[in-house]
Amino acid sequence: MKKDAKFAVLGGGSWATAIVKMLTENQERVGWYMRNSDAIGYIKIQKHNPNYLTSVEFKTEELLLTNDINDAVNNADILIFAIPSAFLVSELEKLNESIKDKIIFSAIKGIVPESGLIVGEHFHEVYNIPFDHIGVITGPCHAEEVAMERLSYLTIACADKQKAEYVAKNLSGNYIKTNISKDIIGTEYAAMLKNIYAIAAGIAHGLGYGDNFQSVLMSNAIREMKRYTKRIHNIDRNINKSAYLGDLLVTGYSIFSRNRMFGNMIGKGYTVKSAQMEMNMVAEGYYAAKSAYVIKEKFKKKVKTPIIDAVYQVLYENKNPKKVFLALTDKLD
Repeated sequence: MKKDAKFAVLGGGSWATAIVKMLTENQERVGWYMRNSDAIGYIKIQKHNPNYLTSVEFKTEELLLTNDINDAVNNADILIFAIPSAFLVSELEKLNESIKDKIIFSAIKGIVPESGLIVGEHFHEVYNIPFDHIGVITGPCHAEEVAMERLSYLTIACADKQKAEYVAKNLSGNYIKTNISKDIIGTEYAAMLKNIYAIAAGIAHGLGYGDNFQSVLMSNAIREMKRYTKRIHNIDRNINKSAYLGDLLVTGYSIFSRNRMFGNMIGKGYTVKSAQMEMNMVAEGYYAAKSAYVIKEKFKKKVKTPIIDAVYQVLYENKNPKKVFLALTDKLD
């Protein structure tokens, strides 16, 4: 790959904003696609995103802002997707420019609902992009703490070590440390699963369960994640590393976790629809819960996933959260 490969970030949310912030500290120009033209106009004048991480100020001469996804793709070698998974397909349908020769990195922590695939697999299956041109950017890292420049860690996964190292170098900084990994599938599935477990943690909190139960829930969650990822892609991985356990913990416990917040509202009695409307943000774990459940039901050999099952029952079978979690307590150890 080129030593001066150019980046474009696709998405206008908090994580996209955080990634643009990191990149502009290492690159002279960064492409940034967002569909909201009003937000683009605001950034050009006020120098910050009006909707997300408003404390982050940009030097607009370092940004190639556009509301045309084709412009962003045409002017970049590396595309970092930070579009919520529920909207990825509709955004990609706008493409006229080819992405077959682009390097794709996903910062999306979810499943593509239309295909039931993690983002990397979706690009591989639908757009025939080879896996060594696909990568994943995962935590443990919340965009809000990046905005505050609190020390954070990222894991950059790609089968091609050179590409992983290049992206890692351009995201690194005084408050961002990076690690690289070859486990593209495992890290991306872990990033998806931890959102489901964060919803479970939120539901438990909303129902009145305390810290003692939360610790047991998270302990069981990491073991459930290990079983699930092993069945999906059986390689030698250390599930206790930051990309797996670390990302699970920050998403399950942090006040910035929208999935935990979503679950907390469900536990307090909100309907799924009312919780989604109240949040005005996408909780990726909602879509992930259905996809993860459907995928594991197709496994030839069953995998024990009581937490995923419980969240699925609450969100998609309209079962009473109190009764479901009371039953769950007898399945954990």
